[in-house]
Amino acid sequence: MFSVKPMKPTFRSYLPPVQTDVKKTIEPPIRKLEPKLLRGEIVVNEVNFVKKCMSAENSQDDLWGKLICTNFKVSFIPQEDSSKQKSTLSHLLLGEHDIPLTCLEQVVTVNDAKGKRKVLGSNQKLKFNPTELILYCKDLRIMRFCFQEAGPESAKKVCLAIAHYSHPADLQLLFGFEYRGQRYYESKGTLVRCPVVFTAGSETSTPRLCVGALFNGSTGQGGLQTPSFDQPSDWDREIKRTGASEWRVCSINENYAISPSLPEHVVVPVSLADQDLKQYSLFFTDQRIPIWCWSHKNGSALVRMTSINDPQQQRKIDQRIFTAITKSHPQYSDVIKSDLDKCLPSLQDVQSAFIKVRQICSPEPFEESEERWYSSLENSRWLECVRYFLKHSAEVVYHLDGKNVSVVLQEEEDRDLSCVVSSLVQLMLDPHYRSLVGFQALLQKEWVMAGHRFLDRCNHLKKNDKEEAPLFMLFLDCVWQMMNQYPAAFEFTETYLTVLSDSMWIPLFSTFLFNSPQAASAALNGQSSGDFAKSKAIPHGEEQAVFFPPVWKWSQQFSPKDQTLFNNPLYVGKGAACVQNGEVKSFRRSKKFSSSTLRAPTSLRVTPTSLRVTPTSLRATPTSLWATPTSLRNGLRGAEDPLPRRSSLVSELKPDFSPVKDESPSERFFRDWFCRPADPQGLLLPLLMPSHVVLWKLFFLRWVPEACIPRGGPVTTFHKLSQLVDEIDVLQRQLRQTAAPPSPGPGAPPGPEAPPADQRRMYFAAFPPNAPPTTPDFLSSSFPFTPVGNLCRSGIHGTPITKFLNGARVWLSTETLDNDAA
Repeated sequence: MFSVKPMKPTFRSYLPPVQTDVKKTIEPPIRKLEPKLLRGEIVVNEVNFVKKCMSAENSQDDLWGKLICTNFKVSFIPQEDSSKQKSTLSHLLLGEHDIPLTCLEQVVTVNDAKGKRKVLGSNQKLKFNPTELILYCKDLRIMRFCFQEAGPESAKKVCLAIAHYSHPADLQLLFGFEYRGQRYYESKGTLVRCPVVFTAGSETSTPRLCVGALFNGSTGQGGLQTPSFDQPSDWDREIKRTGASEWRVCSINENYAISPSLPEHVVVPVSLADQDLKQYSLFFTDQRIPIWCWSHKNGSALVRMTSINDPQQQRKIDQRIFTAITKSHPQYSDVIKSDLDKCLPSLQDVQSAFIKVRQICSPEPFEESEERWYSSLENSRWLECVRYFLKHSAEVVYHLDGKNVSVVLQEEEDRDLSCVVSSLVQLMLDPHYRSLVGFQALLQKEWVMAGHRFLDRCNHLKKNDKEEAPLFMLFLDCVWQMMNQYPAAFEFTETYLTVLSDSMWIPLFSTFLFNSPQAASAALNGQSSGDFAKSKAIPHGEEQAVFFPPVWKWSQQFSPKDQTLFNNPLYVGKGAACVQNGEVKSFRRSKKFSSSTLRAPTSLRVTPTSLRVTPTSLRATPTSLWATPTSLRNGLRGAEDPLPRRSSLVSELKPDFSPVKDESPSERFFRDWFCRPADPQGLLLPLLMPSHVVLWKLFFLRWVPEACIPRGGPVTTFHKLSQLVDEIDVLQRQLRQTAAPPSPGPGAPPGPEAPPADQRRMYFAAFPPNAPPTTPDFLSSSFPFTPVGNLCRSGIHGTPITKFLNGARVWLSTETLDNDAA
């Protein structure tokens, strides 16, 4: 047989072969998509070739990459840098596309072909292959991922993993315990055994030890330490600061012997003996004896108390407790009891209102409900809840300050409503709590140590939705309302408040992770079901080394420069520095200053349309959604158009502030206060008319690009003010250096008061006049909370809502908007 030799092909193609594998066209040839992991963090599941949907209109801005589920977060790693504009603010624990598992509200899988949609929970089965994954977050983000090019089984597994790990069956399964367990072994053998502050991006770097443990406070800006109120010395300092001489620190609850929800040390009247308190504790809910919160300089005191279990003993116990409080007053003044359960909305009402306002602030897409948006906001009753709490707190202030009587806040468990009211009352009365460190001390004292059930109210374990209630979020909203009305009275900014709310969903801090101090101690000492210390092989007696740090250690999350965003450049503090005739002086309120700034009843008032949105104002002024640059008069935010100030408690009863014959003492008290100039370092009362209690836009609308004006809004004012304050600070340093005695020699060390030359208090630094103007790479109305990649809306770069109302076809520039506003 003849063997036939195969012929060589005569045609040669010079074109590259057609790429038929879609996955190969998507995956970059070199870059490895690896997540940045914290200590103790492990990858549970992952899937490649995932598309993150960035726009509902088109797929031009969509991202391709890898979706990863760890025991801490859901992370998306894009193959290429997604944004041309990048936010200069960076989080040290979370990346731009990361979501903590505790921040997930719902995990929804979708199959477009079969028209199926399922909300996944823990240990559930998924009978179809998902084509989409939608994550609804507790911080109001909505993120959507598509799996058309991903393996169906891999997509299903990562969805089930996200659902499972976002529903931990036990407290010790939260990532914070694994993280702290790893930190124990890293810090073992060092001189100081305490939590270690993690520096992001330094997985291979040496861990940096911090000073203090779970409740040992934290050093904040300016070197001041936030008291933790876990030691008698912290309470002693607070007693001396407020002048409460007839109150003492009581330690009968040491080792939580009396009540598991109270701190080990509380403040009680001097006239009450420990033995009497032990006997009375048997009649109170959870054996929580009445605890002191704060004392007025006139002697009146603010006290918190639970309800009494035995109705037959109620009158007797009340009389003894009230008698002791009366004896603690210099004038033996009366005691007023405020039943918060009867006066304020219930937890269910607050939760229902928050769910409604969250739904209307994050619909898909946003513009479809625009016509009903304002009526829906009103019908949600969220702002009504805010007004109720502010109003009742102001009434308590009247009794303490106006009537000089002590007030007892009574609630069934004294762990929810009373936290909000007691904190607001002290914020209105005591300027110390309007400073950054003072505010943190207030939260530590009235929320953390008083036993607010953060674990249940935040629903970290997702076991009982009926226990969930956004009380802390409600309080932050009330604080923002006060800040919005008195911007010069608070040292911190709304950026700080928003960061604080976000920190609730990072399970690394003791502040928001436990129901009480005793629960935190039990969880780490192996007394709970998880037996944490034994599971991590930590020797007995060394559990203190793995205590969770408080959230006040902001260096764990932000760089020193990013923390300057917490500084309010408008703040008028006790020792606020100013320059007069070339001399550096401190701000002091004088009679001349007060008399020259009396409030006129109709000429120096706030214009509601500049601070809140109405359908009419939206059509007339596109920038009205975000407050236009305003002036400050008497510490109040003002505007061009005058409006009578009629939102005190008395204004709800009377048409004006003119005295009338049947005016009650409370009406006279509020009328007199609102007729005087607002003192940033004195008593503050909230404005309560509907035109003044407005939506906190930075929090509720920060993820909605339609509500953002690119490179405009209040941040522009903050930018300029920060530069001016920074310039003043630099000039003051130069004046001090000029006035200082000559240096003894070139080799002499700088003085103790001389800060580093490059240290700045403001995020935006001032530059010489001849320097070219500079702006951050990313600046929007929701700065710094709009990282590109966390949005699931149309119009990724943002546009005013008026574009949808007016049918505008062109983008409005910031300059055009400012001209229209003028």
